[in-house]
Amino acid sequence: MRKIITGVMGVVLLGAISVFAFNAKAEDCCPKDDKTPPLELIEKTPIGGLHNPYNDDVDAWAEKGHKKYLSYSCNGCHGGGGGGGMCPPVTNDAWVYGADDDTVFRLIALGTDELKKQGYKRVRKEVVVGPMPPFGGIIKTSDELWQVISFMRTKNPSSMKKVDKPAQTPGQ
Repeated sequence: MRKIITGVMGVVLLGAISVFAFNAKAEDCCPKDDKTPPLELIEKTPIGGLHNPYNDDVDAWAEKGHKKYLSYSCNGCHGGGGGGGMCPPVTNDAWVYGADDDTVFRLIALGTDELKKQGYKRVRKEVVVGPMPPFGGIIKTSDELWQVISFMRTKNPSSMKKVDKPAQTPGQ
């Protein structure tokens, strides 16, 4: 009888820990001021688990995000105001791999080639001169990347409708 009770208690405890761990992960990603490097955050977060902590007020972060956008030379390909250049504008709705937070974060951090290796495919068409280079090793923190994405959202307010609606979820 003692073994049965111990076994039942073990299963209950394991279940409680699993529920707590699942909920903690969902709440942990992604806090404001997160200093985790983007590539490290991607490595520890399952596909679909990245969410911009600034979505409730992207306008308040637009100026700071724009400065980061310019400092990381996003304007070299996407234009200073996001209207495009040799690569797609962020101002239209043809976000090639999808407009949800998770996909956009991964695309910027990993670049097009690595994103495709992970199973992502284009879901929209747009004129693209070359692949998106990976910025995950250049952008210092996840928080800075979320600020850049917040700026992009202010340039395309309709993209806010898609932040939590993945166009694809490779591997799931």
